Order: sequence, then structure tokens, then C-alpha cells
Amino acid sequence: MSISSKSQGFLDKPKTTSRTHKKYKGMRGGVLMHAYLKTIGFSKIKTTKELQEILRDVVENYDRKKIVETEEHHLFAEFSKEYAYDCGITVCGEIDENNRFQMEYYYPYFEGGQISSYEEVSVERHVDKESFAGACDDMRLGITMIFYLTHAAEYLEMKQKNALQPLPLPLSVSGLAAEGTILLPIQKDPEQVEKERRSTQQKNSLISAARNGDEDAMESLTMDDIDTYAMISQRLTKEDVFSIVDSFFMPSGLECDQYSVMGEITEMNTTKNAVTGERVYELGLVCNDVPIDICINEKDLFGVPEVGRRFKGQIWLQGMLEHL
Repeated sequence: MSISSKSQGFLDKPKTTSRTHKKYKGMRGGVLMHAYLKTIGFSKIKTTKELQEILRDVVENYDRKKIVETEEHHLFAEFSKEYAYDCGITVCGEIDENNRFQMEYYYPYFEGGQISSYEEVSVERHVDKESFAGACDDMRLGITMIFYLTHAAEYLEMKQKNALQPLPLPLSVSGLAAEGTILLPIQKDPEQVEKERRSTQQKNSLISAARNGDEDAMESLTMDDIDTYAMISQRLTKEDVFSIVDSFFMPSGLECDQYSVMGEITEMNTTKNAVTGERVYELGLVCNDVPIDICINEKDLFGVPEVGRRFKGQIWLQGMLEHL
């Protein structure tokens, strides 16, 4: 496959649609800056030329490449290059009839190391390009967790080979954080921790029963929510909300794969972008008992992260099926 400088004119006019515009910022020229590119240490890119050079570097000096034939008999290609530990850029597109790569889109990625869920995952293709969204109903969150599926080419290949069975597959989710704040932990004694653990197990059992049509479970959950609301309303008159709520995971904004999260830091690592030298924090969190790894540029984090403290911020959620 040839990728000459002439054929790389694909970088000049990428395809964009209204579905993805909120993750991209306007720049001079045809290439758009991904809003979360700064998360992995590329905060200083200001011109189209700088961005083109990085995308060209990914295609020419990739760490991972995958080419697969789609259902429409097109050759879908995916190039990925790591610029810091477990994070980098993926460029996706199509191999044309002249055996030249034509870029369609790119995105920054961060690969977490924790299994987040074993619940069943459904995957759907985006309407505008060969990329995919995943959805997972995890009882611990209380909502459907929607994420951007990475490793699209490998997913397509496994789907064609009918190798995605048996379900459910282990799911690892990670987040790229646009901004974040470090909060002190809530002090709890062992008795409180055990009480919360039992309460969570009981609630998950009720949710499972309610999903199967148990009306008594539905009523119990409704009453629990009413009691919780009354308790929080009363405590808010004298306490700060973050001394009452120690963890949350909830949708944020108009795009379905962006969330506001807060959770306890269980792991912490720092890495540097190999090109820019910018420092990136990689944090392991527990949000509503769900393990999630997130990365954030040091410049966008307020406070000093430490294991045991809490992280609060907004993330773009990505997911990877570990079977892949």
C-alpha cells in the first residue's frame, strides 16, 4: 500500500457532520481540532499545518495497523500511534481503488487497564462514518452507559468471523477529561463502609428484580428514592453537597457519550507526551462501584491527585471489548 505525500491530500478535507461537531474546534484550513486532543498532551497545537504533521506521523509511523473489508466491500483502515503511556491518536479511513489511504476521521484515545463491567454490551454504527457507539446497562450506575467504541477495525473483523460470542464480553471503559478538580475524601469508619456495601447489594438485587417485572421491587426502589431525596434535602441546609455525595456518574451536555463523574482515586500514574513533553495524569477511579480509568492534562487539573482523594470532572467516555 502506498501513502505518498501527494496521496496524503486526504488531510486537507476531512468529512465532518453535525453528529461530531461538538468534539471538534474550528481551525484555519480543512482539518478540525478534536476538543479532547489536549487531554493526551497536545494542548499547544494551533494551526492546521501542525495537526496535519501529527496525523501524517500516525499514518506513516504507526504502532498498530488494521485493514478490514466492510459489508459494503470497502477496505476500512485504522492506524494508531502511542504518544504517551497507553494513550495516543487513531486515524481511520478507506483504501481507495488506487491503493491509497483516504482519511475520514481521527480521535485521541486512552486505553484503561481495568475491567469495568461484565454486563451485556450492544454496539451500533454511527450514521455518518465507519465508527461505533456501545451501550451497557450496568445496575451499579442506574443508567445506560453509552460510550465511543475504540478498535473499530478489530470489531468489524471479529463481527465478520462471528467471534463476538459468547456474550457478554468483558468491557473496559476509559475517559478523556477536559477538566477536573481534586477533592478531599469523605471520612468513613469501617462500619459505615460495610453498611454502604450491604445497601448497594440490596439495591442492585431490587433493580434486577424490577427489570424482570417485580412490582414490589419497583415500589421499594421508589420509596428508597423518596427517602434519599428527603435525607439529602435536610442535610443540604447544613452541609456541603460533596460531603454528602461521595460518587456520581451522570450524562453531561447534548452528546450521549460525555459524562460528569466523581469517584475515589484508587491508582495514579504520570506520563509525558513524547512530542510535546506535556505531563498527563492517568487515574484509576471507582464511580458508583464501577472501575474507570481516566487521563487528563496536568494543565487542566486543579489540585494534587493522590490515592484516596476524589476526582471530579467531565469526561468523554471510550470503551473497548476485552475480547478484542
